[in-house]
Amino acid sequence: ATRESAFVHAIASAGVAFAVTRSCAEGAVNICGCDTRHKGSPGEGWKWGGCSEDVEFGSSVSREFADARENRPDARSAMNRHNNEAGRTSIIELMHLKCKCHGLSGSCEVKTCWWSQPDFRVIGDYLKDKYDSASEMVVEKHRESRGWVETLRPKYNFFKAPTEKDLVYYENSPNFCEPNPETGSFGTRDRICNVTSHGIDGCDLLCCGRGHNTRTEKRKEKCHCIFHWCCYVRCQECIRVYDVHTCK
Repeated sequence: ATRESAFVHAIASAGVAFAVTRSCAEGAVNICGCDTRHKGSPGEGWKWGGCSEDVEFGSSVSREFADARENRPDARSAMNRHNNEAGRTSIIELMHLKCKCHGLSGSCEVKTCWWSQPDFRVIGDYLKDKYDSASEMVVEKHRESRGWVETLRPKYNFFKAPTEKDLVYYENSPNFCEPNPETGSFGTRDRICNVTSHGIDGCDLLCCGRGHNTRTEKRKEKCHCIFHWCCYVRCQECIRVYDVHTCK
């Protein structure tokens, strides 16, 4: 029940919703199509057109699929349901208007717009930020008519309580620096690192204080390219030397 698990559940749930929504808009599924419910009034200089993506239908399929096994009255199921929903919510948060111009020579006399999902990379980056700021929770037990039920509450009262958009977890992450088959960690030995970076890809952090090795690599690359009329490009082949840093 770590923050890594929270991210995996969120992005997997978002992936199901994203794929179903996109398939509906492309006409690849018979039971769904375009979203006609959330158009509202047109804006200045444009009108509704195209096929707005029905993210609510995609989310409902994801909810039925990803949450199917999360019906136990324990803390892990509560955590997984919350993070699954946070993943689906991220798509709704990032929906945007996509427009196309019409008119002579691209004059954009008429512009039609529709609701579209972002690239999935954008959703992944958004959820990565949520992973970095995930909220730590504690497990509480209380008795209901169906028996003992576990729920989650924020561990620290001086932090803002998590919303439905935030990821939650209640166990500390294992040490991923060393190989561990039980947690699925491959460790960071021999990982390529960036010697100039102070971020997570930097040699200081990624190598977990063990230091790094440096070797030189020769690579063949195209260089001195010249465009010839008409119409091809001719390049020379250069040998360039690079320093490669890997974790000890």
